[in-house]
Amino acid sequence: MAKRSCQSVDPRIRRTRELLQQALQKILEKREFDEISVQDIAAAATVNRATFYDHYADKFALLQSMVASEFDVLLAEREVQFDQSCSSTLKAIVLAVCDYLALMQGRACRRQLQPHTESAIIAAVRRVLLDGLKLHPQENAASPEMIAAAGSWAIYGAAKEWVQTPDRGSSEGIADIVTALISPIFRERQSAGG
Repeated sequence: MAKRSCQSVDPRIRRTRELLQQALQKILEKREFDEISVQDIAAAATVNRATFYDHYADKFALLQSMVASEFDVLLAEREVQFDQSCSSTLKAIVLAVCDYLALMQGRACRRQLQPHTESAIIAAVRRVLLDGLKLHPQENAASPEMIAAAGSWAIYGAAKEWVQTPDRGSSEGIADIVTALISPIFRERQSAGG
Protein backbone atom coordinates (compact mmCIF):
# COMPACT_ATOMS: atom_id res chain seq x y z
CA MET A 1 0.00 0.00 0.00
CA ALA A 2 1.22 3.49 -0.80
CA LYS A 3 2.51 5.59 2.01
CA ARG A 4 0.38 8.72 1.77
CA SER A 5 2.14 12.00 1.68
CA CYS A 6 0.88 14.70 3.95
CA GLN A 7 2.07 18.05 5.17
CA SER A 8 3.71 16.53 8.25
CA VAL A 9 5.96 14.32 6.09
CA ASP A 10 9.64 15.25 5.86
CA PRO A 11 10.12 17.62 2.88
CA ARG A 12 12.71 15.30 1.30
CA ILE A 13 10.26 12.40 1.39
CA ARG A 14 7.49 14.57 -0.03
CA ARG A 15 9.82 15.80 -2.79
CA THR A 16 10.86 12.25 -3.76
CA ARG A 17 7.21 11.18 -3.95
CA GLU A 18 6.41 14.21 -6.09
CA LEU A 19 9.33 13.34 -8.42
CA LEU A 20 8.05 9.78 -8.79
CA GLN A 21 4.49 10.94 -9.45
CA GLN A 22 5.67 13.50 -12.01
CA ALA A 23 7.82 10.88 -13.72
CA LEU A 24 4.86 8.52 -14.02
CA GLN A 25 2.67 11.33 -15.39
CA LYS A 26 5.27 12.19 -18.02
CA ILE A 27 5.77 8.58 -19.09
CA LEU A 28 2.00 8.06 -19.34
CA GLU A 29 1.86 10.73 -22.02
CA LYS A 30 3.81 8.40 -24.33
CA ARG A 31 3.26 4.84 -23.14
CA GLU A 32 0.55 2.55 -21.81
CA PHE A 33 0.60 1.93 -18.06
CA ASP A 34 1.02 -1.82 -18.52
CA GLU A 35 4.19 -1.20 -20.57
CA ILE A 36 5.84 0.91 -17.86
CA SER A 37 8.21 -0.70 -15.38
CA VAL A 38 9.33 0.48 -11.95
CA GLN A 39 12.79 0.90 -13.46
CA ASP A 40 11.36 3.23 -16.12
CA ILE A 41 9.70 5.37 -13.45
CA ALA A 42 12.78 5.43 -11.21
CA ALA A 43 15.04 6.41 -14.11
CA ALA A 44 12.70 9.21 -15.21
CA ALA A 45 12.58 10.49 -11.62
CA THR A 46 16.37 10.20 -11.35
CA VAL A 47 16.20 7.90 -8.33
CA ASN A 48 17.16 4.26 -7.98
CA ARG A 49 14.76 1.33 -7.69
CA ALA A 50 15.48 0.94 -3.98
CA THR A 51 14.37 4.52 -3.41
CA PHE A 52 11.21 3.84 -5.39
CA TYR A 53 10.44 0.85 -3.14
CA ASP A 54 11.14 2.94 -0.03
CA HIS A 55 8.08 4.99 -1.02
CA TYR A 56 5.76 2.66 -2.95
CA ALA A 57 5.15 -1.08 -2.97
CA ASP A 58 4.73 -1.15 -6.76
CA LYS A 59 3.69 0.98 -9.71
CA PHE A 60 0.01 0.49 -8.85
CA ALA A 61 0.59 2.03 -5.41
CA LEU A 62 2.35 4.96 -7.08
CA LEU A 63 -0.55 5.38 -9.51
CA GLN A 64 -3.06 5.30 -6.66
CA SER A 65 -1.05 7.91 -4.76
CA MET A 66 -0.77 10.08 -7.88
CA VAL A 67 -4.52 9.96 -8.53
CA ALA A 68 -5.29 10.62 -4.86
CA SER A 69 -2.94 13.64 -4.90
CA GLU A 70 -4.62 15.06 -8.02
CA PHE A 71 -8.04 14.48 -6.52
CA ASP A 72 -6.96 16.01 -3.20
CA VAL A 73 -6.05 19.19 -5.11
CA LEU A 74 -9.64 19.43 -6.36
CA LEU A 75 -10.92 18.95 -2.82
CA ALA A 76 -8.49 21.54 -1.46
CA GLU A 77 -9.54 24.05 -4.14
CA ARG A 78 -13.08 23.68 -2.83
CA GLU A 79 -11.85 23.83 0.80
CA VAL A 80 -13.68 20.59 1.51
CA GLN A 81 -13.74 19.40 5.08
CA PHE A 82 -16.68 17.07 5.42
CA ASP A 83 -19.25 17.64 8.14
CA GLN A 84 -22.14 15.24 7.55
CA SER A 85 -24.72 17.91 8.37
CA CYS A 86 -23.55 20.23 5.61
CA SER A 87 -25.05 19.44 2.22
CA SER A 88 -22.98 22.16 0.52
CA THR A 89 -19.80 20.32 1.52
CA LEU A 90 -21.23 17.04 0.31
CA LYS A 91 -22.10 18.75 -2.98
CA ALA A 92 -18.52 20.06 -3.25
CA ILE A 93 -17.25 16.48 -2.91
CA VAL A 94 -19.65 15.29 -5.63
CA LEU A 95 -18.57 18.16 -7.90
CA ALA A 96 -14.92 17.29 -7.35
CA VAL A 97 -15.56 13.68 -8.40
CA CYS A 98 -17.55 14.80 -11.46
CA ASP A 99 -14.88 17.31 -12.47
CA TYR A 100 -12.09 14.79 -12.02
CA LEU A 101 -13.85 12.11 -14.06
CA ALA A 102 -14.67 14.62 -16.81
CA LEU A 103 -11.03 15.72 -16.85
CA MET A 104 -9.86 12.11 -17.06
CA GLN A 105 -12.26 11.38 -19.89
CA GLY A 106 -10.63 14.13 -21.92
CA ARG A 107 -7.14 12.71 -21.49
CA ALA A 108 -6.43 9.83 -23.85
CA CYS A 109 -3.63 8.51 -21.65
CA ARG A 110 -5.95 8.43 -18.64
CA ARG A 111 -8.72 6.36 -20.21
CA GLN A 112 -6.52 3.27 -20.07
CA LEU A 113 -6.07 3.87 -16.32
CA GLN A 114 -9.78 3.87 -15.49
CA PRO A 115 -9.84 0.57 -13.58
CA HIS A 116 -6.81 1.64 -11.54
CA THR A 117 -8.02 5.16 -10.85
CA GLU A 118 -11.48 4.06 -9.73
CA SER A 119 -10.19 2.60 -6.49
CA ALA A 120 -7.95 5.61 -5.88
CA ILE A 121 -10.82 8.09 -6.23
CA ILE A 122 -13.16 6.01 -4.08
CA ALA A 123 -10.44 5.72 -1.42
CA ALA A 124 -9.86 9.50 -1.44
CA VAL A 125 -13.58 10.24 -1.10
CA ARG A 126 -13.94 7.59 1.61
CA ARG A 127 -11.06 9.17 3.55
CA VAL A 128 -12.66 12.64 3.45
CA LEU A 129 -16.05 11.28 4.48
CA LEU A 130 -14.58 9.12 7.23
CA ASP A 131 -12.58 12.03 8.65
CA GLY A 132 -15.79 14.07 8.89
CA LEU A 133 -17.79 11.21 10.40
CA LYS A 134 -15.15 10.62 13.06
CA LEU A 135 -15.07 14.31 13.95
CA HIS A 136 -18.85 14.32 14.40
CA PRO A 137 -19.79 10.89 15.78
CA GLN A 138 -23.41 9.83 16.11
CA GLU A 139 -25.04 6.84 17.68
CA ASN A 140 -26.17 4.39 15.04
CA ALA A 141 -25.96 0.78 14.01
CA ALA A 142 -23.56 1.36 11.13
CA SER A 143 -19.91 2.14 11.75
CA PRO A 144 -18.40 5.34 10.34
CA GLU A 145 -16.28 3.13 8.07
CA MET A 146 -19.39 1.46 6.62
CA ILE A 147 -21.14 4.80 6.09
CA ALA A 148 -18.06 6.33 4.44
CA ALA A 149 -17.69 3.28 2.18
CA ALA A 150 -21.35 3.41 1.12
CA GLY A 151 -21.18 7.15 0.51
CA SER A 152 -17.94 7.04 -1.47
CA TRP A 153 -19.15 4.23 -3.74
CA ALA A 154 -22.49 5.98 -4.27
CA ILE A 155 -20.82 9.28 -5.17
CA TYR A 156 -18.33 7.63 -7.52
CA GLY A 157 -20.97 5.43 -9.17
CA ALA A 158 -23.31 8.33 -9.83
CA ALA A 159 -20.51 10.55 -11.15
CA LYS A 160 -19.27 7.74 -13.41
CA GLU A 161 -22.78 7.25 -14.80
CA TRP A 162 -23.04 11.00 -15.42
CA VAL A 163 -19.68 11.28 -17.21
CA GLN A 164 -20.56 8.36 -19.52
CA THR A 165 -23.94 9.82 -20.48
CA PRO A 166 -24.06 11.40 -23.95
CA ASP A 167 -25.42 14.96 -23.91
CA ARG A 168 -25.12 15.03 -20.13
CA GLY A 169 -26.19 18.05 -18.16
CA SER A 170 -23.90 20.23 -16.12
CA SER A 171 -21.86 18.91 -13.22
CA GLU A 172 -23.72 21.41 -10.99
CA GLY A 173 -27.05 19.85 -11.95
CA ILE A 174 -25.94 16.29 -11.33
CA ALA A 175 -24.26 17.31 -8.08
CA ASP A 176 -27.60 18.59 -6.79
CA ILE A 177 -29.30 15.31 -7.70
CA VAL A 178 -26.56 13.09 -6.25
CA THR A 179 -26.38 15.16 -3.07
CA ALA A 180 -30.12 14.79 -2.58
CA LEU A 181 -29.86 11.03 -3.15
CA ILE A 182 -27.01 10.38 -0.74
CA SER A 183 -27.65 12.97 1.97
CA PRO A 184 -29.89 10.59 3.94
CA ILE A 185 -26.89 8.30 4.47
CA PHE A 186 -25.26 11.03 6.53
CA ARG A 187 -28.26 12.44 8.38
CA GLU A 188 -29.60 11.31 11.69
CA ARG A 189 -28.96 7.64 11.26
CA GLN A 190 -31.03 5.24 13.28
CA SER A 191 -30.33 1.73 14.38
CA ALA A 192 -30.97 -1.07 11.92
CA GLY A 193 -33.70 -2.40 14.20
CA GLY A 194 -35.96 0.57 13.85
